[in-house]
Amino acid sequence: MTDRSQEIQVHHIHHPKHGIESFKSRIPEKGPSTSQVIAVITLFPIGGILLTIAGIILTITVISLALATPLFVIFSPVLVPATIVIGLALMGFLASGAFGLTAVSSLSWIFNYLRGSVTGATADMPEQLEYAKRHMREAASHVGQKTKDVGQAIQNKAQEGGRTHESGRTR
Repeated sequence: MTDRSQEIQVHHIHHPKHGIESFKSRIPEKGPSTSQVIAVITLFPIGGILLTIAGIILTITVISLALATPLFVIFSPVLVPATIVIGLALMGFLASGAFGLTAVSSLSWIFNYLRGSVTGATADMPEQLEYAKRHMREAASHVGQKTKDVGQAIQNKAQEGGRTHESGRTR
């Protein structure tokens, strides 16, 4: 306890010169390359132009929505069913495209497999499928055996219950 009360605390005072030197040590001595300077010079104006265009488009969209909202309310009995029909048709086209793409890629994989040009992890697919089938057969057999055992146990308990119930009546 006495050691703590007698401790002298030393505070380091940072001089501005020391702070600037440590900051300068973090800056690389070599400046940016010519290609980096050219990239910055070309990308800043392009980014600014694109940001300006995005702002203009956002402003036009908000103004258009404000002007078109009364029309949406007036024509809503027509627009709502039309939107639903167009949305369903679009979903149908997208689903059709997705299923078609899946079918084409599956057929392509099968064709390449039959040609023998499939290599790597996909070449082991038949072995993996066979392993999965065998594992499922074993699991089904195990579940069937457990079901049979539980059924037998229930039947035995029911027979024991019937015997004790009958023996209770005869006394």
